Amino acid sequence: MATTITVKDLTKRFGDVIAVNRVNLTVEPGSFLTLLGPSGCGKTTLLRCIAGLEDPDEGEIYIGDKLVFSHAKGISIQPGHRDLGLVFQNYALWPHMTVFKNITFALEIQKLPKSELEKRVKEALAEVQMSGYEDRYPREMSGGQQQRIALARMLAYRPKVFLMDEPLSNLDARLRMDMRAELKHLHHVAGATTVYVTHDQVEALTMSSKIAVMKDGLLQQLDTPDRVYHYPANLFVADFIGNPKVNLLDGDANGNNSVTVGDFKVEIATYGMSGKAVVAVRPEDIAISTRPDPGAVEFIAYSVLPSGADSTIVAHRGDIEVTVRVMGISKIRLDEKIWLKFDQQALNLYDKESGNLVVAK
Repeated sequence: MATTITVKDLTKRFGDVIAVNRVNLTVEPGSFLTLLGPSGCGKTTLLRCIAGLEDPDEGEIYIGDKLVFSHAKGISIQPGHRDLGLVFQNYALWPHMTVFKNITFALEIQKLPKSELEKRVKEALAEVQMSGYEDRYPREMSGGQQQRIALARMLAYRPKVFLMDEPLSNLDARLRMDMRAELKHLHHVAGATTVYVTHDQVEALTMSSKIAVMKDGLLQQLDTPDRVYHYPANLFVADFIGNPKVNLLDGDANGNNSVTVGDFKVEIATYGMSGKAVVAVRPEDIAISTRPDPGAVEFIAYSVLPSGADSTIVAHRGDIEVTVRVMGISKIRLDEKIWLKFDQQALNLYDKESGNLVVAK
């Protein structure tokens, strides 16, 4: 049965560096939480604290109803007693052991009967589509196959919680895409509560129930992939999520549902805000035309980048640059006049000073 993970006021320091800064989060039973952020943001350190591989300096960690770490109470349960399964970036397979021995190594400590060991190995390999590889050695397999064996080892252990630290980062782009689908299906089948670390936003957006975006040890936003993408909590999250990147247009809010950006106005709900503001608009939320259109703003096509399924157009108006994404191959030519219209329902407004999303009071 899936279990809850609860992190309360967790802090971890390395000398003067605060790697995890008073983080609070709850991972719901059976959910898939991704810790996402740039290198050095604290996501791997947080995962290692949950696993018991690092002792935090403050706070508490619960796995289910069990308190596995408390700085104040002097509690720190060893990793082997937290009922966790871990998969690392480097697979961590024993090179001198066969697939069968790699999978059963931890299970033998539990003194399970041979018939149960064989059953678990068979079932786990079938789930990762590696049946028949019991007698192979790691050196005889590709990186993708080794990663599947690492997953099978975790599945055979049958933990309540899966912890994964960038398990796909060593794979090529095509195999990463295939393994994302496999991991998502495995999570669905196993139903285990999962915490997954990555710096790859595509992995986070496609696989997660919830995403926790981190920066400098601080939790920036904990939300569903849809809300993290469409309603970023602050400018950092908005800028970090999305490819092509979001357009962030500096302007002045007048408190009356419009923002002046350069020499044109953007109609947007300002919720009474006045002063320096930033309008955020995703490239796919901009309509583009080669003819004047009511409500559209004239730009010049600076660059056109077709990529098969879609095209990216970079447009300039004075010193303002806007990126637009359209489906298919664009026929727009460089230096051609174009007109852009922003989808008002898809715009977000941010306070320039605080960087936070402006919402209704």
